Amino acid sequence: MDRTACADLPAFPLQLLLKRNPDWHAHPAAVVEADKPQAPVLSVNRAARAAGVLPGMRYAAALSLAPGLRAGVVGEGEIGEAVAALVERLRAFTPHVEPSRDDPGVFWLDARGLEPLFGSLDLWAAKVHEALAADGFHASLVAGFGRFGSWALARAYRGVHVVGSPEEERTAARAVRLERLALPPAARDGLAKLGVRTVGDLVDLPQDGTGLRYGAEARRLHRMATGDLAVPLQPARPDPPASRRVVLDDPVAATSLVLALVERELPPLLDEVERKGRVLAALEIGFRFERLGDHVETVRAAAPTLSVERVLELVRLRLETARSLPDRVAEIILVAEETEPSARPKQLFAEKRRDLEAANRALARVRAQLGNAAVAVARLKDAHLPEERFAWEPLAALGDAKPLPIDEPRLVRRIHAIPLPLPPRPRHEPDGWMLRGLEQGPVVRVNGPYAISGRWWEHAVQRDYHFAETKGGHILWAYYDRAERRWFLQGGVE
Repeated sequence: MDRTACADLPAFPLQLLLKRNPDWHAHPAAVVEADKPQAPVLSVNRAARAAGVLPGMRYAAALSLAPGLRAGVVGEGEIGEAVAALVERLRAFTPHVEPSRDDPGVFWLDARGLEPLFGSLDLWAAKVHEALAADGFHASLVAGFGRFGSWALARAYRGVHVVGSPEEERTAARAVRLERLALPPAARDGLAKLGVRTVGDLVDLPQDGTGLRYGAEARRLHRMATGDLAVPLQPARPDPPASRRVVLDDPVAATSLVLALVERELPPLLDEVERKGRVLAALEIGFRFERLGDHVETVRAAAPTLSVERVLELVRLRLETARSLPDRVAEIILVAEETEPSARPKQLFAEKRRDLEAANRALARVRAQLGNAAVAVARLKDAHLPEERFAWEPLAALGDAKPLPIDEPRLVRRIHAIPLPLPPRPRHEPDGWMLRGLEQGPVVRVNGPYAISGRWWEHAVQRDYHFAETKGGHILWAYYDRAERRWFLQGGVE
């Protein structure tokens, strides 16, 4: 008989946020859509709900109700990585695990035939629940017979529950209240006006009329509850990356010998990547040293490639930078970071333009020789304070140039990562105020102030910015911090 279990990790993004910030557990906490005062609140913990903070509120309104509110953003990338890690964790208990595509934090597990391995289904379910708790997650686990029944009961129960029979599952699922399930609020409230508050009440309604009046989600839930929409388990298939492993009976210390081994193993590795219909984005090279343990180097190609020569050139640059290995190498592992090939349109006529491929190959050589963090680009951000309006991000590849129209000369501001403290401004201004030393001379003209304030929802920042022209012709960008009552140099203008 089929046995399907469902693990439900409620408020999954909030759980990830609290795992990232464990000291927030004792405080009101919330997940927000963005780090902005007007961003909506997506989910809250009990302390925040007790203070009156509810999902859907604006961040600023939530702070007015709970001044000590801790909030953060949980992006789709972080959620996807956590789901993938949990799938691998759950595969230790069953080979077939299906994560929900629509509701992150819900996992269906194939529980058939596990009693001989774990003693009983109750022990198996308890061990799965213990593993999730050991990873820092709150979860409910129901071992039932069907996809819908196990999911509905996992939403209704807490802890571990093993259903004894399909009839018991159907009876218990009928009693689950609709607010526990993923039903749109408008449909849920409309059904409540008719006294339809449980799954059993919904199943007793006509299917077509339910969908016509309350929407596709209500009709889908109706079909799942009645068994008309019985979707089989669709487990996530593990897709291990292409890899090659070399175990050396006689460990080597010469860089040239290591390069020769990598050159020998690289072609079959790329052949395996090509057979999967993919290309190589980066190559991880793992070294197991005799005394120093494991070490991993990563080289990233300028563009996804299957060229042995280009990849080997980057490996050679990375290893030759070290000149000599710190210890004798006993084992080498090559792991491919794969990606889908991108289709590029063919051009009928050649154009005179920058050779982006050559430029990206040059940047790849810089990364290979100086490290992956050596090539970065500044990205603009939406923030109040100047030093927070950009962030450095790794540059994977150059794109086509998009020059802005030059209507008038543009000035470039150079910003210090940490504003530099300045001496006090003299009472008789502007002459005599030495900002940067004798080489620039005293300040001869000051424009300002230009007031900037922000972060009032954390700790208020109030600054008066000025453009100070020195006798040497330099234009410096300084501000007076009202809270600290002193001057700082933010940067300069060229």
